[in-house]
This record gives sequence, structure tokens and C-alpha cells, in this order.
Amino acid sequence: MRLAGRWLRRFVLALVLLLAVPALADDAQELFRQHRSHVWVEVGGRVARLLPDDRQGARHQRFIVRTESGVTLLVAHNIDLAQRAPVRVGDTVKLRGEYIWNRQGGILHWTHRDPQQRHPGGWIETPQGRVQ
Repeated sequence: MRLAGRWLRRFVLALVLLLAVPALADDAQELFRQHRSHVWVEVGGRVARLLPDDRQGARHQRFIVRTESGVTLLVAHNIDLAQRAPVRVGDTVKLRGEYIWNRQGGILHWTHRDPQQRHPGGWIETPQGRVQ
């Protein structure tokens, strides 16, 4: 009986957490076409270019990813909250974060945990492992 109660509590907690996370889009091309912003996405692609870090305010590692659907994303990964992602040009990566539309394709940020827990948090998966 005790085991069943513990399992039920864990199941309910998992269900609540699942329902609390906003739905994820998986097609950056469709978001770009619709000019949508502030949508959580999971996308895959290749690192096309490494850019200098943004050092104004919170420091951000920046790089360009061309997604599997052909959209170009500027990834802005906060390195004050998470470790630097070990990416190189040509690496295949998977990303989870918040998509913001722009004319060049879009920006992906919140690719890390949120210490204030206001956002679901994201990650960057590289050939060397996952950074969040």
C-alpha cells in the first residue's frame, strides 16, 4: 500500500510538471514563416559560424545554426548561468530554447536552466554532451 501511494504521488507530480511546460514547436521554418516569437522549440541543425561573445550585460556565447528545416538561428547562450557549449563549425547540435523571430531567421535563447524557475529552461546537445 505504501509503495502504491508513493508511486501515485510521483505520477501526479510528473503529470503536473508535464502540463505546466508549454507545448514545444518542432518546426522553426513554420515559426519563421508566421513571424512567431516567444515560442519554445526543440530543433536540430549544424553549427554554421562561431561569433564573438556578447559581453554587454549578461555574457552570452553566440553562434549561428542552420536548422534541419533550413532556418538560420542566432543562438545566444547565457554563459553567466551555464557553462560554455563546446561547439565547432560543422558540429551537429540539438537545441531547446525560446525562439524569437527576426528577418535573418530568428534568435534562440534560454538555452540553459532558469535559476528563478520562471521559464522551463533549455539545453544545447553537442557531440561532447548536453549543456544546460
